[in-house]
Formats: sequence, C-alpha cells, structure tokens
Amino acid sequence: MSRTITVGIDGSPESRAAAEWAAREARLRGLPVKLVQVWEPVPEPMAQAPLLGTETHQHWTERVPREAADGLRRRHPGVEVTTEQITGNPGEVLAQQARDAELLVLGSRGLGGVGGFMIGSVSLAVVAHAERPVALVRAGEQAADEHEPDEMGIPSAATPYRPVLLGLDVDGPDATLIEFAFDAAARRSVPLRVLHTWSPPPYYAYAYGIAADPEINRSLAQAEAAALEEVLRPWRQKYPDVEVVAESRYGSPALELVEASGQASLVVVGRRIRRNPFGVHVGHVTHALLHHSTTPVAVVAHG
Repeated sequence: MSRTITVGIDGSPESRAAAEWAAREARLRGLPVKLVQVWEPVPEPMAQAPLLGTETHQHWTERVPREAADGLRRRHPGVEVTTEQITGNPGEVLAQQARDAELLVLGSRGLGGVGGFMIGSVSLAVVAHAERPVALVRAGEQAADEHEPDEMGIPSAATPYRPVLLGLDVDGPDATLIEFAFDAAARRSVPLRVLHTWSPPPYYAYAYGIAADPEINRSLAQAEAAALEEVLRPWRQKYPDVEVVAESRYGSPALELVEASGQASLVVVGRRIRRNPFGVHVGHVTHALLHHSTTPVAVVAHG
C-alpha cells in the first residue's frame, strides 16, 4: 500500500496552513495527500436541539474536507488528494492514522506578534504517541517563508529553499532521524545544517575547575566536534550531493535550536518512543521547539 502525507483538518487557519504545507511536501516526495477530519459524536441533548441537529452537524463536517480538498487540487495540480471522515477521539484517531502515513501533518495556532507555535492538547498528544514522523505547521505559514530572500530581500517561492536544520544528540544518534533530515535536504536541494550542543558533566566543574580552565573546555569542545563528525561520516557518503554544515556548540539545545530555526525551511528533531501509555512523552527540547519555532518542525519518533 502506498503511503500518504496525511493531514488532520478542522477548518481552522492552522489546519489550512498544514494542508497547504502537506501538498507542497507531497509534491517533493511524489506522494498523495489524505485529508482526515475527526469529529466526536454530538451529545444527545445537542443532537435534539433545533439549531444543531445531527443532519446539520454532518453537513458542516462534510463541507470542511470537501472544500479543503477542492482548494488543494486547484492550487496544486498533479497532487492526488483524498478525504476521510472518522468519528472518535481526535488525538487517538490521528495517532492511529499516522501508522499508515509517510508523514502526519498537523496545524498549531500562531502566537500572534510572537513568532512560533501555541501547540494544542490534541497536537501534543499525537506527537507524544505517534510512532511515525509528525510535522507541525503554524497558522499563517506561507510557501515563501521556507525560501531564501530574493535580491530585494523578500522571501519568494521562486528562490531556493532555506537549509534544513537537524538537532542531533551524538550520545544516542538514531538512523531514522538522521535519514529523514538528509532526505528532506536532498529533496529540497539545500544544505543540511546539523546542530549539536553540549555541556560538561557537573562533576567536571568540581573536579577540574572547568569554568576557570579554558584548556579543558577546549579539549571537551574538540572531543564533541569529533564525535559529531564520526556520526555524520557514513551519512555524508550515503548522500554525497547534500552539503553538510555541522556545528558543535556549548549551550542549551533548546535555546540554540529555537534561535537557529528562523533560518531554516524545516527543523527536524527526534523523540524517543515510550511504551508507557500514561502521560505526555515529548522531551523538553522538542517541547520548546513546538512552542517557539518560527519554522515547520518535524518530530521523528525512534526507538
């Protein structure tokens, strides 16, 4: 069965932006788009109300995916678009839909004057439990936002894409995560910027006085940079046409990635799969990006 780029839609501005981004991604990958609308059954008292009976509710819910699909077909000719409506809990249904998707795309409300995401409970639940890659797209995201500025300093869909940004932990590198990022960069014909951040173990400060010893600090930095290059070496060979810009920095991974996201077309981070069904398992770095990145974020689940 051919995989799809699956999108959760509800008629909101953020879900419309997600659908548009998904169509662009589908064209890059040569895959179809599936629009999925999940709606919970109307409670019996509301179903009996004269202004919102079951038939009226069904009419409006059917209208959302139909109009969204028609718009995508007009704006993205050649991209196959299908729709599906499912009744149930949105978080649970979308996490299940992700299993058969190449990529699940969801929208997040923009923070108004502050760039970034205001991730909702449904999106967060799906990211935390889906075992396939999930992309989050903020409301108002435009195709031009992912491209370099033209000679007038204005981003344009006619100019090259911005680089893809990968946040990587060299202590536990995962092939699924790294390959997703390299593949995204290859499809966009852009460099892959790999950002690794580090900080010394607490005992170093006590045992070696690292804060006062620049030589120890320099040695640690060199070791971390060498470890990053070692992780990337086989991937450079596998994707020889992808230019890799590797950076190893001392600092907070969340802060560094959020700051760097503004110059990327896509940010790629990992999430370790947790089998515990209770709670939300995202990680503080991914959580920070989902709230504050100004760029679409792809969260790649891995073992």
